[in-house]
Amino acid sequence: MTHPRPTPAARTESSRNTPSAATHTGPAGPDTSFTTLPSLADLRHRLTTGLDPAARTWLEHALEEAAAHPGLHGPISVWELRLAEAGRRCGAAQADAARVLILDAAHAGTDALTRVYFQGTADERRAVLHALPHLVSGPGALPLVEDALRTNDTRLLTAAVGPYAARHLDAHAWRHAVLKCLFTGVPVDHVADLDRRARGDGELARMLGDYAAERTAAGRPVLGDLYRVLDLTESATPATGTDHPHGKES
Repeated sequence: MTHPRPTPAARTESSRNTPSAATHTGPAGPDTSFTTLPSLADLRHRLTTGLDPAARTWLEHALEEAAAHPGLHGPISVWELRLAEAGRRCGAAQADAARVLILDAAHAGTDALTRVYFQGTADERRAVLHALPHLVSGPGALPLVEDALRTNDTRLLTAAVGPYAARHLDAHAWRHAVLKCLFTGVPVDHVADLDRRARGDGELARMLGDYAAERTAAGRPVLGDLYRVLDLTESATPATGTDHPHGKES
């Protein structure tokens, strides 16, 4: 079934009156270097060159501690304390990368990541989400992504739609994650692997058309990002079930 789409003029007008990825305003922006998956070596190099001497010394000590006492130990591990300190020691711009490196040095598995996520601050939760593609090979940490996608915290949402979600979310959950980004104003530039996963997705196109129709009927502008994703869904014939990690939906 096809869905009526706004005319080019209507699309231009609605896009003109709606914030784009470049003009998005809201809480302090997340670290966009995690939109694509940086290597741990790249993160380490960035911190080595970007931190002042005192912060570099602190980070090296924190990584040594984490490597010497990995995993979970008692009510709280020493490396968990360092996660809490990272923002103050390394600065907000570098804290995500520092926390990811500490989690890696601690060999944090799914259990440890789950504890940090649910007991930590929003900043620590975001770092856990960034660390998932480095530390968890399978879909076992999806409950953390799913929890973040239920929030309206745009910084958590941005981290939740990174490479781990692109790799492991099933088609239904991924489509709703894209819609959540549109609903909350998270630019779709942050959705990892968007072009591949949206390509030829007729069900996503239907959901986007319904959402656009609802906004138009309510007299609200339609985000330009919606049209960008809608165009991607029409860029190829519908994908087979093998294109998504959990196969084609019934």
